Amino acid sequence: MLKKSFIIYLCFIGIVFSAKGQESHNDTLSITIKQAEGRFIQSNLNLVSNHYNIDNASAQLITARLFNNPSFNFSNGIHANDVSYGPAYKEQSFGISQLLTTAGKRNKNIQLAKLGITQSRYQFFDLLRTLKFTLRNDFYTIYYQQQSAKVYNEEISSLSKTLVAYKEQYAKGNIAEKELLRIQAQLYSLQVEYTGLVTGIDTTESQLKLLLRLSPSTTIDPIVSSDLTGQDVLATVSYQQLLDSAYANRYDYKLAKVGVDYNNVNLQLQRADAIPDISASLNSDKLGSYGNNYLGGGISFDLPFFNRNQGGIKQARIAIDQSKVQLQSQQDQVESDVATNYKIAVTQEKLANSFDPKFKPEFSHLISEVYKNYENRNIGLLEFLDYYDTYKTNTLLINNQLLSRVISLEQLNYVTGTPFFNQ
Repeated sequence: MLKKSFIIYLCFIGIVFSAKGQESHNDTLSITIKQAEGRFIQSNLNLVSNHYNIDNASAQLITARLFNNPSFNFSNGIHANDVSYGPAYKEQSFGISQLLTTAGKRNKNIQLAKLGITQSRYQFFDLLRTLKFTLRNDFYTIYYQQQSAKVYNEEISSLSKTLVAYKEQYAKGNIAEKELLRIQAQLYSLQVEYTGLVTGIDTTESQLKLLLRLSPSTTIDPIVSSDLTGQDVLATVSYQQLLDSAYANRYDYKLAKVGVDYNNVNLQLQRADAIPDISASLNSDKLGSYGNNYLGGGISFDLPFFNRNQGGIKQARIAIDQSKVQLQSQQDQVESDVATNYKIAVTQEKLANSFDPKFKPEFSHLISEVYKNYENRNIGLLEFLDYYDTYKTNTLLINNQLLSRVISLEQLNYVTGTPFFNQ
């Protein structure tokens, strides 16, 4: 039984070391935001897939420009009771006809196809706008959360060393059990918080890796070199510029506008469909009842007594009214988006610029001195833990505030459709 347990233990150790070995082979990709965007444009499958919609719309334009094919028919005699004209096989007739569209239907279909291409392009660029916003948000979220994770790593590492020393002192009877338990409780609390933070990073990172088409085993290391500390970036662009840019560059708004144009042309087409098309024909009969080698021509068209496409015309009118309402709604949405996100960005900028840039490095230096003083027994356990907890809390708040400010600027870029504040 003991031998069997030992074998199971060895297998378990082998699995653990195998997993660690696989983890050690994970690639780490250090990448800037510009490099991430470049890779995204080149390799994202959503963009490739959506671009096919433009190709499909272009193919519909080719179809709209083509004329209707002529129709040809041929008949050859097989049998006849009356053979006064000769054997039945000598009777041959053929005809050719061509459908001629009226009321400019072909041109209107061409206009609709061109507008369809425009709609597909606008949908593509709006998807691109949305995915780039997601990419940039994920990138900066990972970066600042990784900065916060470093704080946890430092604190967990120092407390782990302290716990080892306390266990030794407790075994010798030099410290009380409550002090040992206090250190353990603080360490376990930090480890739980750290695990939650890492889980959030992994979730965001998995989404970013999908956008960049990276291997699931890749670890992303965002590189951020610019610093917005103390900068009034919003002062470089007026609110009216932001709003004008949104109207000029928001593709969801452009899509709503071209939707009105599309439905107007469609109404013209539906009215044109009420006018019958004409079919012109040419017929020949070798041994016709009128005479030999008969040649005749003709035209045919429907008489619009009952069906004058009343339903199609009514539907087209309703679609115009609906698209106008959608356009107004989209315009209201654009105005609301810009106003709301501009207000948020201003608030975030004021708060971020109110922080003393020297605070973070000075506080980091202070906490290292606190640890030294604690090791030298110049301060007590509770004071030491209080300093560490304050350091952790403030560092996380600062990182979250920096992230909130960057995200607010990215949100403004998104709602205006213009990269005003790219770092």
